[in-house]
Amino acid sequence: MTQQPVQPVRVRLAPSPTGTPHIGTMRQAIFDWLLARNTGGTFILRIEDTDRRRFVPTALEEIYASLRWLGLDWDEGPDIGGPHAPYFQSERLDLYQTEVRRLIAANDAYECFCTPERLDTMRNRQRELKQPPHYDGRCRSEEGRAEAKRDAGAGAASVVRFAMPDTGQTVVPDFVRGDLIFENARLDDAVLLKSDGFPTYHLAMPVDDHEMAISHVIRNEEWLPSAPLHKRLFDALGYPLPVFVHTASILGSDRAKLSKRHGAQSVLEYRDQGYLPEAVFNFLGLLGWSLDDKTEVISRDEFVQHFSIERLIKSPAVFDLEKLNWMNGHYLRSLPPEDVTGLLTDWLERPEAAGGLPDQVERPLDFDYTLRLVPLVRERVKLLSEARDMMAFFYLPDGVEPDPAMLLGKAFAGEPRRAADLLSEALVLAEGVEAWTAEAIEAAYRALAEQQSVRAGELFMLVRVATTGRSVAPPLFETMELVGRERCVLRLRLAINLL
Repeated sequence: MTQQPVQPVRVRLAPSPTGTPHIGTMRQAIFDWLLARNTGGTFILRIEDTDRRRFVPTALEEIYASLRWLGLDWDEGPDIGGPHAPYFQSERLDLYQTEVRRLIAANDAYECFCTPERLDTMRNRQRELKQPPHYDGRCRSEEGRAEAKRDAGAGAASVVRFAMPDTGQTVVPDFVRGDLIFENARLDDAVLLKSDGFPTYHLAMPVDDHEMAISHVIRNEEWLPSAPLHKRLFDALGYPLPVFVHTASILGSDRAKLSKRHGAQSVLEYRDQGYLPEAVFNFLGLLGWSLDDKTEVISRDEFVQHFSIERLIKSPAVFDLEKLNWMNGHYLRSLPPEDVTGLLTDWLERPEAAGGLPDQVERPLDFDYTLRLVPLVRERVKLLSEARDMMAFFYLPDGVEPDPAMLLGKAFAGEPRRAADLLSEALVLAEGVEAWTAEAIEAAYRALAEQQSVRAGELFMLVRVATTGRSVAPPLFETMELVGRERCVLRLRLAINLL
């Protein structure tokens, strides 16, 4: 479809506080926010807290924290108010009950007194007959309601169901997919109001979207089966239909349903693993939307400038963790050295148990020293969480206790005496080299390798493990210059004693 956005654009994110928001919710939040910011519209946060059994007290703060970490500010919401308050559905019960009474009066809804036991029996029978589970309509008639109420006994609880037409078709216009046609005979009489007086999502969504003048409903295609019910509810209540925008599903790299085994986590878990919000925003923004067929790195401002729902993609989006890691490394490398130093310092100064440097390293860290390390490590660090293992040896005050097998490596396996002799010569050079610079150290060690008839790479690996405790580290001689003569000498002695 080429339908143009209606004005003014008003979009909403309506998460349930039943746990930490997942990737799909945050992808929708990004699309909502981008559409609002691109058009000068309004982004609303609404909390769908009507499922009281699954309510998690900490979930609300996790919703706030996830949005704020991604830089998604909202214009109306429960914490800042707005012209359509309250923004908690649990505080809007009178409105839902008023609208339900209108539906009942118009014969578009009815009370249902069927007990859970009867409903279970009915569904089991349908499964036996290989029929799709659906309500059998017993309470749609006065006679059936009276019978169900009598069977349930005195004080029987009831729910309110929508009276879905059982003939004809429901046509749902969707911005991405065009007109979607559903056979009414295959649709269920969904529950609108539960026995505790709280609405289901199916009732609260259209009522609140109308009351808050929502222009676009952006949501995952998993909601497509509910679309005809929602269309019928908007019609029955006399509400204008917002633009439905059903976005593509997100699949794992194996094209299966996305799960944690594909690397999918909550946004806050990505934050806690050292991802940058700019990278996660960029990555999620391209799951189901594209600027063109080649651009992968897009700044927030460019997203706002170019975003349109016309560019949403109908085919499923693939979650590629390797691509996210690459993107995070790109953003980290593109930052000014001072900014990278600040991020690394914040991470490294955490307690060791929280991913920071070993506790024996004194805090606070020397910012200028860390700034000098950044050129050596920024090409190798993709996640901030990788910094501790890659950089700890720069800060340790004494030895690094390398593994003897790693120290000998393939070159000196079975020859510890040969390795110890070479390290002794390397120690003498470290103590005697006149200028402690990368250039001077490299020249001295290359000469040593030639003198001892050993390959330079084998000698350098031996010294690298002795001075850093790692077989993979930043360039050796720049590293030794920054570790310092005193600590390099100490670590070479410890390695010799180890052998």
